[in-house]
Amino acid sequence: MTDRSARTSASRHVVVIGAGIVGAASALELLRDGHRVTLLEPGTPGGEQAASYGNGCWLSPQSVIPPAGPGVWKKVPGYLRDPLGPLAIRWSYFPRVLPWLVKYLLSGWTEARVLRVAQAMQPLLHDGPALHRRLAAEAGVPELIEQRGDMYIYPDRAAFEAEAMSWRIRKAVGIPWLELSGEELRQREPELDRRYTFAVLMEQGGHCTDPGAYVAALVAHAAAQGAALRRDRATGFRIEAGRLKAVRTGTGEIACDAAVICAGAHSKALAAAAGDDVPLETERGYHAVLSDPEVRPRTPMMPSDGKMAITLTRGGLRCAGQVEIAGLEAAPNWKRAEILRDKLLGCFPNLPRDLPADRVKVWMGHRPSMPDGMPCIGPARATPDILHAFGHGHVGLVSGPRTGRVVAQLLAGRAPEIPVEAFSARRFRAR
Repeated sequence: MTDRSARTSASRHVVVIGAGIVGAASALELLRDGHRVTLLEPGTPGGEQAASYGNGCWLSPQSVIPPAGPGVWKKVPGYLRDPLGPLAIRWSYFPRVLPWLVKYLLSGWTEARVLRVAQAMQPLLHDGPALHRRLAAEAGVPELIEQRGDMYIYPDRAAFEAEAMSWRIRKAVGIPWLELSGEELRQREPELDRRYTFAVLMEQGGHCTDPGAYVAALVAHAAAQGAALRRDRATGFRIEAGRLKAVRTGTGEIACDAAVICAGAHSKALAAAAGDDVPLETERGYHAVLSDPEVRPRTPMMPSDGKMAITLTRGGLRCAGQVEIAGLEAAPNWKRAEILRDKLLGCFPNLPRDLPADRVKVWMGHRPSMPDGMPCIGPARATPDILHAFGHGHVGLVSGPRTGRVVAQLLAGRAPEIPVEAFSARRFRAR
């Protein structure tokens, strides 16, 4: 950390609720500003219960496209019929998720709406790998962040052109890429199945080789800089005359001057306690990790016929993806992780088809997702002493450092380094 002498009379005691990537980055930036910080987290930072542990590992500035797009509404019956499709909605949960689903579909109803989301998201994701390299170096784990680009692979150019809208919007917001022929792709990834004959390389992309260890290292670094780590769950706030007095927990109150809500998929009730009714939902995601893989792809990649992120990590070859709408309490459907495993095997002919069970580790977690694909960042309605910083969906990892910087800037009353009006929680009430 730099300039610990920055502590001034404006220093405040800030409770950061949640020690995932957003909470860890926010704590570090608040410490940099001279605040006293308490990190409130019921689980183990970077542990298997956290979305930060099991994500796709990508640090992808190009991920500006919201999950929904024009015409997605036509696929909803299929989502309900196929429990193992890339996006599935459990029938038992459908009535509860219907209001969120309507907002989800409307957010991407037209290309113009998708473009507006991309324009808002681009500054948040821009230069994410560089910001991560800075934090990782400070925490003493620079080896966990790599920047080799990200690659989207296709059976042919026609499959790429079928996604023309997404690429057109990326170009419109200034995101560059390189197109690779089949021969160039084979030279770069000789172990990849030869049915893939076209690829798009995003050179600015990066990845984390162990997200769980990375988040744990950031939290440990924050503690070494003076942050207090309290193992407890926030349940609400004590607000008097428009000012925050304390964060309520399962074991009592924590007196404080400010708080940041970054509790991931568990943030909805806390936002409501701070005056904002937000349509936060969990998109359940899965991963499968093959230990000691027989192939070692050089570049993280996403096959168009698999819609999953394939990344070589410290723990093995990880494939992550799937979206399941079933709430926070439903039991995992491990067949979804098995589908990821099988698609991974289909991408690399040299992987054995008779993998023993002890070589494949599966996981399920909860992406905190807003229906329009944008997070909630900014002051709460009840008091400016509480800041929202949750709902990042598929881009929580790449956007964590920038969000942390914005949190510190907003709390200090400084102008944020990127526009954040589009991320206000009030956007839903206005609609």
